[in-house]
Amino acid sequence: MAKLPAIILAGGSGERLGGADKALVTLAGKPLIEYVIDRLEPHCITIAINANGDPKRFSHYGLPVVPDGQVDALGPLAGVLAGLDWAGRKGFDAVITAAADTPFFPDTLVEHLSRQAAQNGFAIAATETDGDGPNLHPTFGLWPVRFRDDLRAALVRHQRRMMQFAESKDAAIAAFAMDQGRDPFFNINTPDDLAMAEEIISRGG
Repeated sequence: MAKLPAIILAGGSGERLGGADKALVTLAGKPLIEYVIDRLEPHCITIAINANGDPKRFSHYGLPVVPDGQVDALGPLAGVLAGLDWAGRKGFDAVITAAADTPFFPDTLVEHLSRQAAQNGFAIAATETDGDGPNLHPTFGLWPVRFRDDLRAALVRHQRRMMQFAESKDAAIAAFAMDQGRDPFFNINTPDDLAMAEEIISRGG
C-alpha cells in the first residue's frame, strides 16, 4: 500500500482550556500535537499542519503549516480543504486528516482507512458501540483530492458539517473497536479531559 500524506487539523481555539492554543497544550510534558505527529509519521509519507495565525509557533517541528484558504469558512472542513489543496499541489490523490487534540487514536488508523476507502476512495473513522450505531469521527478520514472543488463550493454555501459532506459523497465508515472501554478517539476539550488523559498516560495507556 502506497503511503499517503497527512494533514493535522490544529485550528481548535481551546476556549474551554483558558483560550490556549489547543495543539500546543501540554500532556505529560509534551504538546498534544506531538502525540499526533508521532502516531502518523511511521505511516505517512509527509505531514503538514493546518493552522491559522503565526506559523512560527510550529517551526521546531519542521513541517509545513497550511492556513485555511477561505477567510469566510470556519471549522474543520476549511482545514480539510486546505489539506486537499496542499496534497493536490504535491501530486497526491488523497490525504489523511487527523485532529491535533486526540492523542490516543489507533496506530492502525491509516491502514484501516485505506482498506475501507478501496472502493470509493473516501472513508471516515468511527468507533464501534453497543448502541444505535457507531460514534463518527469525521476529523479522522481519508479524503480524495478530486472532491476539493465540490468541498470548496459547499463551504461557499456555508455548509460546515463534516458528515453532511461525507455522506453526500458516500464515504465508507472505518470502524475501530473501543480500547479497554475507552473511545480511542477521545479528544481533549476541557481541563477535566486533560486530567483524564494524564491518568490514561500514567496507567501506561
